[in-house]
Amino acid sequence: MKRTELREHIFKLVFGVEFHPPEELKKRMELYLEQEEIAGERDRVYIMDKTTAVAARIEEIDGLLNRYSTGWKTKRMNKADLSVLRLAVYEMEMDADVPVSVAINEAVELAKRFGGEDSPSFINGILAKIAAVREAAKEPQRADDASEP
Repeated sequence: MKRTELREHIFKLVFGVEFHPPEELKKRMELYLEQEEIAGERDRVYIMDKTTAVAARIEEIDGLLNRYSTGWKTKRMNKADLSVLRLAVYEMEMDADVPVSVAINEAVELAKRFGGEDSPSFINGILAKIAAVREAAKEPQRADDASEP
């Protein structure tokens, strides 16, 4: 199964996190994978591991989203958009296997399929801010910018 397809399954499971208690996540994932008839063990493990990882860091991810989403706190966001953003921020900030540009592009594509008319631009805007701050933090400080002791 392609990563894009795996990501869509993860998005759907992350979406459900908003509506069910955390202790039900494992059972919900098992039922979902059974219903979707995802047979490959490698794919099943990937989906379960990544969904669990995103769910475990929702508070941290939401903190980042609240910091960079001007005028839109996570409590007010469309739940599909929020789920796309949570997955994308996890991939951008916490999953070294996914390049930032890929995480953003895939999030925009999910938003086109599952969000509203304005979802792709909304999601792209927030993720672009996070990526810009991330890039700025990586840039080495120039010698003439350094403050003297």
